[in-house]
Amino acid sequence: MDAPETADAFDYVVVGGGTAGAVVAARLSEDPQVSVCVLEAGPSDVDDPNILRLDRWMGLLASGYDWDYPVEPQENGNSFMRHARAKVLGGCSSHNSCIAFWAPAEDLDEWAALGCSGWTAAECFPLFQRLETNDAPGSHHGRNGPVTLRSVPPHDPCGAALLEACAAAGIPTTPFNTGQTVVRGANWFQINCRPDGTRSSASVSYLHPVMGTRRNLEVRTGVQAKRLRFDTADATGSAPRCTGVDYLSPDLVHTLTVAARREVIVSCGAIDSPKLLMLSGIGPADHLRATGIQPLVDSRGVGQNLQDHPEGVIMWEAKRPMVTTSTQWWEIGIFSPTEPGLDRPDLMFHYGSVPFDMNTYRRGYPTSENAFCLTPNVTRARSTGTVRLRTRDFRDKPKVDPRYFTHEHDVRVMTHGLRLAREIISQAPMADWAGTELAPGPAARSDADLLEYIRTTHNTVYHPACTVRMGAADDPDAPLDPQLRVKGVDGLRVCDGSAMPFLTAVNPCITTMMIGEKCADLIRGRSG
Repeated sequence: MDAPETADAFDYVVVGGGTAGAVVAARLSEDPQVSVCVLEAGPSDVDDPNILRLDRWMGLLASGYDWDYPVEPQENGNSFMRHARAKVLGGCSSHNSCIAFWAPAEDLDEWAALGCSGWTAAECFPLFQRLETNDAPGSHHGRNGPVTLRSVPPHDPCGAALLEACAAAGIPTTPFNTGQTVVRGANWFQINCRPDGTRSSASVSYLHPVMGTRRNLEVRTGVQAKRLRFDTADATGSAPRCTGVDYLSPDLVHTLTVAARREVIVSCGAIDSPKLLMLSGIGPADHLRATGIQPLVDSRGVGQNLQDHPEGVIMWEAKRPMVTTSTQWWEIGIFSPTEPGLDRPDLMFHYGSVPFDMNTYRRGYPTSENAFCLTPNVTRARSTGTVRLRTRDFRDKPKVDPRYFTHEHDVRVMTHGLRLAREIISQAPMADWAGTELAPGPAARSDADLLEYIRTTHNTVYHPACTVRMGAADDPDAPLDPQLRVKGVDGLRVCDGSAMPFLTAVNPCITTMMIGEKCADLIRGRSG
């Protein structure tokens, strides 16, 4: 490995100032006796209205703040699809629609049952409480945490009619984030957003208040990690130790190194965390050798188990003018099981008060500037994919292959969702709002018609996860132990959505912040 141009040292180096990385950096630096350095490839979001104004979030897709990863050609899915991954301080919490959910207790308890000791709902719910200031009722909610969670005000008349239609179709209006999992129900979302419309992202909530005031915290933006550094010279047979990070200097030419006296925490997200590990020699050995990288740890689970929430769309022209202002344009969620006896919903919808023709217009479907839509998504998709290196060059985008709709379960749930959406919109409360169905259109009725529509036009809720999953210490497919430590080396953890054993049934942003809280506790030796 080439020698760096310069080197400096901190106790902890956090690679990625995103949804979890911002949290762990802020929490670790609460101790004035330790020093923390954050390396973030994107720019700062401080005083940047493009990022901070939540109602502008859709403009961030395919922008300069987006890694904009293409997917590999899909056997059963939409090969035009792009995975938006934020390239900015705050990560995807600075880029998404800020829909805020506590993870279902059943998901967390299942994580623990799969070998992730310490991650039960009873152990994790206090961390949600710690991180939030929530305006919803309930003694379980936090009232003085850094992240503002508030309920969307019911100002959209089409949305209000939609909730009435849901109730007429047997889906009651049910509050979210009560501590009880909503299997069948609909309501206005909670969002992590301040009353003035500023997103309450991980960076806004955790880093902005302390940047420049904590002398033990340094946030470096515009610097992309190239590889992790390891000390392998110990002849005692001990595991290699992660000692720091090589990163590209802001001059875009030279390599700099920052050393970690205690630990490196990788928080680059479900695509870039496995990429960085593999570039550093941790991953499937055969793949690394084929890419020209000498394996350090043969960890077959790195880059495996890619999970996501695939999303369809069904859109109607509106008979009345739609709202012209919104918190973030996707203000209502609908949950419904597709079969009896489920303890968690397997189908979710987002309601959009705007047209969503990103993947339909190119396929010839009509559109309108005055439209609304429902976007069914599969909350526990069984199709899993991979993240692999394209080359050994850190500048090259990795191969992202979600393998959408390669499992029949996902096709069945999505098809059910399109039909249920039509049933909801056919109810009397929507009669004054729902005009022509624009996509897929009323002629698409058969399973074959709907499947073809799904395959060619589906999108994603942008929730890739689980690619460096945690598991029991003796689980060979889990690259991480339940303390988020990378197996086979010392001094290295992964802290982001890639660590999830499986993807939560709800939007995972707040859960990813919770993982950051948990990681900081684990490092500090606290139980919660």
